[in-house]
Amino acid sequence: MSRMVDGHQARKRFGQNFLHNPGIIQRIVNHFRLQAGEHVVEIGPGLGALTLPILQAGCRLDLVELDRDLLANLESITANYPDCAIHHSDALKFDFASLADGDNTPSLRVVGNLPYNISTPLLFHLFSFASVIKDMHFMLQKEVVDRMAAGPGSKTYGRLSVMTQYYCQVENLMTIGPGAFKPAPKVDSAIVRLEPHAPENQQAVDVTILNKVVTSAFSQRRKTLRNTWKGLLSTDDFDKLNIDGGERAENLPLSDFVKVANYYNNHKLDAAEQP
Repeated sequence: MSRMVDGHQARKRFGQNFLHNPGIIQRIVNHFRLQAGEHVVEIGPGLGALTLPILQAGCRLDLVELDRDLLANLESITANYPDCAIHHSDALKFDFASLADGDNTPSLRVVGNLPYNISTPLLFHLFSFASVIKDMHFMLQKEVVDRMAAGPGSKTYGRLSVMTQYYCQVENLMTIGPGAFKPAPKVDSAIVRLEPHAPENQQAVDVTILNKVVTSAFSQRRKTLRNTWKGLLSTDDFDKLNIDGGERAENLPLSDFVKVANYYNNHKLDAAEQP
């Protein structure tokens, strides 16, 4: 059942949990290390807990909010700040490149208390705009942040780990208990910093193929790569790549996933697409 928070009905379908602890809010904003004049995009500003401190730091700010009922309050909070724009839009469909400064350098600093029910697809949507993003700071379910930061050999290492680390350097900044929110979630949260790698460090020929390779590898975690990649690689291919087909995906580093994706793109794709 949804609850009233400062006069607003927190909506379960939007995954709304609003920050209300001033000390925690200040600690979070301190992690952003904001400088006057920077261009910040806040996803899901909600009741504006992070919005006002960002504006007070002298930043240009774009707000992306889906809940129509929150817009009037956000307009009131930002009324005295002409460098703030509010976009009533679904972040999953929003074109973040439309906010880029157009100087061919990553300029957007993206922040937000992301709805936990859409956090993974939203992250993948944002990764597609990595070329215009300087960094991202998000509050997420702690379990999601743990998976994003996990390395090979960890039980939490998976598709989200590999694809996040392909696009970004990942840093888990702090853990936040349920009591900092209204209504209180049933799980701990965490703040994560994501800094996109320079384009020249993203070595996959085709990121769509990389995603396919990674997804298939982790589709059945207990099976070996020889089985999960049966339709992608032959025994001879494993030998050429110097990858042990008897290993499981959870033990393979990012560099090997990229190597497999590029090999598949260069040597196998045409044959796979033949009727």
